[in-house]
Amino acid sequence: MINRYSIPQITLHWLTLLMIILTYAAMLLSDSVPDEDRTWVKNLHFNFGLSVWLLMLARLWLRHRYATPAITPKLPDWQLLGAHILHWCLYLMFLSLPILGVLAQAYGGKTWFLLGWQVPQWVTPNDDARAWLKQTHELIANLGYFVIGAHALAALYHHYIRRDDTLRRMMPGK
Repeated sequence: MINRYSIPQITLHWLTLLMIILTYAAMLLSDSVPDEDRTWVKNLHFNFGLSVWLLMLARLWLRHRYATPAITPKLPDWQLLGAHILHWCLYLMFLSLPILGVLAQAYGGKTWFLLGWQVPQWVTPNDDARAWLKQTHELIANLGYFVIGAHALAALYHHYIRRDDTLRRMMPGK
C-alpha cells in the first residue's frame, strides 16, 4: 500500500506554499517600498499569484491522476470530512484569488505585466466592478491566513498529538 504522495505532488505542494508566501509578501511589502518600486513589487505579486493558479491546476490534475494515500492509523469520519473540506477550501481560494486579481486589474484599466510583457486592456474599465472584485479578492486573501493556519495546525496536530502519518505523507525525502 502506498503511504506517501507522489514526488510530483510533494514537490508541487511545497512549491505552491513558497509561491503563496511570495505572493502575500509582495503585497504586504508594496506599501512599504519607495514609490518608484511600488509598481514593480505589485507586478511581482500578480506574477506570483498567477504562478499559484497554474500550480493549483497542476495539483488538481495530479490529485485526479494519483490515489490519495491512506492515513495510518485511520481517521475518524468527522476528521476525514474536515480534511476534505479544508483541502477544497484551499483549492477554491487559490484558484479564485488570481482570477479575481486579474479581473480587478483589467477593470481598473491599469497597466500590468505578465512575465515581462504588458497585458493589453481587454475589458472596458469599470470602477464599480473593479471595487467589488478588489474587495472580494482582499477578503478571500485575508481568509487565506486562517485557512492556511488551520491546515498547518492540523498537520502539526496529526504529527505531534495524534502521531499518525498525515504530515509524513507530504514530506520530501524517504
